[in-house]
Amino acid sequence: QVQLVESGGGLVQAGGSLRLSCAASGSTFSIYDIAWYRQAPGKQRELVASISTGGSTNYVDSVKGRFTISRDGAKNTVYLQMNNLKPEDTAAYYCRARVATLLIGTWGQGTQVTVSS
Repeated sequence: QVQLVESGGGLVQAGGSLRLSCAASGSTFSIYDIAWYRQAPGKQRELVASISTGGSTNYVDSVKGRFTISRDGAKNTVYLQMNNLKPEDTAAYYCRARVATLLIGTWGQGTQVTVSS
């Protein structure tokens, strides 16, 4: 099992920044891709960003140039640096381990990001 705990969310004004953390335990963190998802009120959950075991990254178009995903293998942690936040970024953010499109583990509590206008 891979246990992931999200943290770092909060309330910020538009244009502000947050760094989310995804701390892993319980399994070999380095063998999995890690992805950040978000779900806003009334909307479907969407894939925001992912980072592969080799360090390659992908982003949904709406966050390209603003968000950066990274991983620290020594700390078993993946980060999502979010800059120039917009109200439409408001959502609960979740991280998941993945093998291709197969999600590993379960959804955690997430961390809430609220961006005021």
